[in-house]
Amino acid sequence: MVTTVVRPRADLRDRASAARVFHALSDETRLAVLEMLRGGERCVCELQGEVGAAQSRLSFHLKVLKDAGLVTDRKEGRWSYYALSLERLAEATAALGRFTAPGPAGATPVKLYALERASGAAGGSGRTARAPRVQRNRVVARNGDDCC
Repeated sequence: MVTTVVRPRADLRDRASAARVFHALSDETRLAVLEMLRGGERCVCELQGEVGAAQSRLSFHLKVLKDAGLVTDRKEGRWSYYALSLERLAEATAALGRFTAPGPAGATPVKLYALERASGAAGGSGRTARAPRVQRNRVVARNGDDCC
């Protein structure tokens, strides 16, 4: 008897759903599992042998991947088989693409200091520039006025 579990999932335009997908992609073990599944459906015992993880640890990672919708599972007897959800991976790719698209008209561009290389300012050292420090909740008196 073969049973297939299908779970409804939210569109990746929903921030919570996108966060689940990108969280699932943020672990080396889960990325290794996805890499192994590129060749097609695999039994959980095969995955366990190749990942070299305890059954409980692998089960946790597979649950995270399933909850994010990145893998599907089916049971055949006492064995569980996993496969990539190519549709969901395509949605994740498209979600990332939205970040590179121009923002709405009139939107102020955000400067990402941590991603910007300070090649000229730091003397070509290759180090990233830091965001200027902002002092919050601190009142500074200048020349007798109570400006903050």
